[in-house]
Amino acid sequence: MRVRVIAVGTRPPAWVRTATEEYLKRLAPLSISLTQIAPGARSAGGAAHKAVAVEGQRLLGALKANEHVTVLDERGSELSTRELSVWLGKRMQDGRDLAFLIGGPDGFAPEVLARSDFTLSLSRLTLPHALARVLLAEQLYRAHSILGNHPYHRD
Repeated sequence: MRVRVIAVGTRPPAWVRTATEEYLKRLAPLSISLTQIAPGARSAGGAAHKAVAVEGQRLLGALKANEHVTVLDERGSELSTRELSVWLGKRMQDGRDLAFLIGGPDGFAPEVLARSDFTLSLSRLTLPHALARVLLAEQLYRAHSILGNHPYHRD
């Protein structure tokens, strides 16, 4: 199984790059990668729906036909770390590649939501999208550690 994090945004702060790369490196056994998608153009006072539509087409274009697609959205299902590890274990057993999508500042186009198989909430709080990359990578590492009986996670 291959895992991809596909995120809108191409210039996260250095601390985000460093932290995300650290967790992705730790997740090497999962064959995980990060794909960055250029954000749609936004103008002051302009309508965001055009940018969201452009981002949606770019996200859909980055997906592979048989990937299990999980979008990150605050309205999605909240899972505990243990529940995430069970969920990840099931995904690993079904053998399909897995794609996590992190949208732009104005959310996902309806077509992206329609393509998703699962909607995950990292928190009900509104998070900066760059921070969501770090949180997702860390939680995937923690969930994978639980599956391997690694002492990283402590209840």
